[in-house]
Amino acid sequence: EEIERETAYPDGKVEKVLKNGSHLIFFPNGTWKKVGSDGKTITITFFNGDVKQVMPDQTVIYYYADAKTTHTTYSDGLEVLHFSNGQIEKHYPDGKKEITFPDQTIKNLFTDGQEESIFPDGTILRIQRDGSKTIEFNNGQRELHTSQFKRREYPDGTVKTVYMNGQQETKYVSGRIRVKDKDGNIIMDTKL
Repeated sequence: EEIERETAYPDGKVEKVLKNGSHLIFFPNGTWKKVGSDGKTITITFFNGDVKQVMPDQTVIYYYADAKTTHTTYSDGLEVLHFSNGQIEKHYPDGKKEITFPDQTIKNLFTDGQEESIFPDGTILRIQRDGSKTIEFNNGQRELHTSQFKRREYPDGTVKTVYMNGQQETKYVSGRIRVKDKDGNIIMDTKL
């Protein structure tokens, strides 16, 4: 690109105005800045390799050279981080965060303290503020984990609960209930 004029400043800074209307400013420490001909597109290349771009819509894209990470901040407040390992994080203005891991697992962190993870196989894990967990498997089974018990619900309506003391209770869709102690011994069975 052709230079229209060049100015050297006492502090060591050099400014070049190009014929297309853009400006290049070179700083003594190796950092340089390009202001596009629109006056709104700005790219700063820092001496350490980091690059900051400001787009006309005020989107800011910052590339961290050492970490090989890109952090984009949109004018609506959404922030998106792309990490070198393929992980992507979205930080929403309302405080919600969505993380997509390299294996394509998606984790949502909600502002009320709840979490939701969606695994590549379709399994969904939800964690409530009180620490209880609900797991929905892609085969139709569902598990609930609380501080008192773990319960698995099967698609046929069977429900198996394991209590913290080790006791197990299975309720079948037929109405049958079987209870085992912590050692697996049957202590009740209502075979109907």
